[in-house]
Amino acid sequence: MSATSTANNTFAATASVTEATRAVVQEFLAARLAGDTGRLVALFADQVDWLLAENPAAPWIRPRSTAAECAAQFTELMAYTVPEDARASIETFLVDGPDAVLMGYVSGTVRATGKSFEGPFALRLTVENGRITRHHLYENSLSIAEACTP
Repeated sequence: MSATSTANNTFAATASVTEATRAVVQEFLAARLAGDTGRLVALFADQVDWLLAENPAAPWIRPRSTAAECAAQFTELMAYTVPEDARASIETFLVDGPDAVLMGYVSGTVRATGKSFEGPFALRLTVENGRITRHHLYENSLSIAEACTP
């Protein structure tokens, strides 16, 4: 086998993994938008490397590790915030092999206080065997904490 055919095979394999990752992430976004926690549970791996800076002021922001806990974050978010005020825009969607990074802007209103939060976010996802194994979210936690404080 020549170096060229080996490189072509490696590229094809990477492209295939990249497209599979993109498809799972798009399915994840569709399930989030639809509020379909059953689909979300199916998309998350049994154990997930979940990272979201703990925010004691925001009860929906807490450690998680199982598919059910990760999917429940959406339901909890909707319970503590005003769904009609929730906004998110994705400005960047990068996929390379099993990893995807989404960057954009999020805003919402905390139900208990009526206060709004907003700011940029970055979400890193890793997909293995068709399921999300890593979910690292970086967001404006100060704005959220301030909106949760009466």
